[in-house]
Amino acid sequence: MENMKNILNVLCVFISIFVFSQTQSVKKDPAKKGTKTTIKKTLSASKPNADLVVINKELPVLIPKKKGDQFGYVNQNGKFIIQPEYHIAVFFYEDCNLLNSPNEKVRKFGTKDYATVEKNMISYRIDQSGKRVYQFKETDFGKCKFEEYKQQLFQAYILNGFYGIIEKSKFVNAADYRQFQIYPQYQYLFILEGDDVANPMIVASNNDKFGIIDVNNRIIIPFEYSNIKRNFSWKLGKMFEVTKDGSNYYYIDANNKTY
Repeated sequence: MENMKNILNVLCVFISIFVFSQTQSVKKDPAKKGTKTTIKKTLSASKPNADLVVINKELPVLIPKKKGDQFGYVNQNGKFIIQPEYHIAVFFYEDCNLLNSPNEKVRKFGTKDYATVEKNMISYRIDQSGKRVYQFKETDFGKCKFEEYKQQLFQAYILNGFYGIIEKSKFVNAADYRQFQIYPQYQYLFILEGDDVANPMIVASNNDKFGIIDVNNRIIIPFEYSNIKRNFSWKLGKMFEVTKDGSNYYYIDANNKTY
């Protein structure tokens, strides 16, 4: 897959470039004693958010979800934590343009503690409470520092109109079926970008339905979807973006659980 290197090179800038469109005062109660006020603030700041439940450690604590025409974020129980009001909402993930910003004050908003959203053609970074903490400005964009590319071990191979999988370093002779990791038998295959190149997730099509398989031809997600997006949702959130009607997309995990 010659395109995979180029795909990774744009991954770091994907979130910012994809959603970038253009460029409360807290009432404080009178403090009776400075020490007591400080203690209260500390306790409040350290109190965990009970809504950010963790059922599956592999998944994000907040997952983008569409309701009507707007996106918000649900927790792992499917409860909306950030109400749907955005045209675009992506996973909480690093934004390398902000991490390397010439403006030191905005670099913190490039960390994985924030997510990029868009509303009314304006892009923001929000925190896990849903508060808009930063509005994108092109002058704040820095230059991304690309990590070393992880060479893919496997690639799709077409034989007689059908797709299979080969391990590039070992494949020599297509006439020898034993050299195929998965012998060509599918209508379509696409290896998703991920961190584990030895065990990638593969979008597959069979009998005009899409599912997910691994390199051992084990079915991870059954063939019951009309489409599965070939995007970065697996790399960013260990999830797949799927649809059954070709129009309404939503996320599922590797256990085929819907969010």
